[in-house]
Amino acid sequence: MISLQNQIVLITGASSGIGTACARVLAGAGAKLILAARRLERLQQLADALNKDFNTEIYLLQLDVRDRAAVESAISSLPSSWSEIDILINNAGLSRGLDKLHEGHFEDWEEMIDTNIKGLLYLTRYVVPGMVKRDRGHVVNIGSIAGHQTYPNGNVYCGTKAAVKAISEGLKQDLLGTSIRVSSVDPGMVETEFSEVRFHGDNERAKKVYQGVTPLTPDDVADVIFFCVTRSPHVNINEIVLMPVDQASATLVNRRS
Repeated sequence: MISLQNQIVLITGASSGIGTACARVLAGAGAKLILAARRLERLQQLADALNKDFNTEIYLLQLDVRDRAAVESAISSLPSSWSEIDILINNAGLSRGLDKLHEGHFEDWEEMIDTNIKGLLYLTRYVVPGMVKRDRGHVVNIGSIAGHQTYPNGNVYCGTKAAVKAISEGLKQDLLGTSIRVSSVDPGMVETEFSEVRFHGDNERAKKVYQGVTPLTPDDVADVIFFCVTRSPHVNINEIVLMPVDQASATLVNRRS
C-alpha cells in the first residue's frame, strides 16, 4: 500500500460533494492538497476545516476548468514546492437539464461538454507532462454509470461521460511504458448538489431523485478513490463502477414508498 504522506494531490471541483470528501480523506492520509474550484469562499472554508482537523498543507486555486488559458496559467504559475503533482483527480463535472435531445438547450450542452470533457482534457494536458518527466503519477477521472449506459433524456450528459470513459482508456494506452497510473471511478446515484445543478436550483425536483432510495454518499466515492491511489505501484485500477444497493443499472432503481 502506497503512503500518501506529503504527496501533492490536485482536486478539481473541490468546493463540494465528491471533491470535498476526497479532500478530507486525503488530508487525513497526510497528503498536500491543491484545491481547485470556482467558489473561492467555499474552498477557503474547506481549507480552514482541514487545517483545524489535520494541519494540512493546502494551496487554493480559484479556477474555472472550462477556461483553457486560466488552467494553463494556474498550472504553470504553481510555486516550485507545489508544482510536482503526484495525483490529479479530475472531479469537476456537472449535468444540466433532463430533456429530449431535440428539445435540449444549447447552453446546457455547451456547459456540460466544456466542463466534463474539455475541462478534464485541459487539466490532464497541462499536468501529465510533468508526471511523464518524473515518471510517476496517477490520474483519477470521475466518470459515471451514465458513461456505460444511456438513460432517457440523459443524451448529452451520458455522451460526455462516455467520452470520459474513452479518454481514460486512451490515456492509459498512451502512458504505457511509464509508471503513471490512470483510473476511472464511475458512480451511480450519489447524493450531492448534482441534481440541484441539473435542475437549475429546483430543490424540490432535486429531492425527488433520491426519494425512497439510500444513495451513495460523497464519502463512499472518496473511499473508492483512496483505494485506487493507495494500491501497490505495480497495480492499476483501470475502472470501478459503484452503485447503491438500491440501484441495479442506470434505469433500474428500487424506491421504497
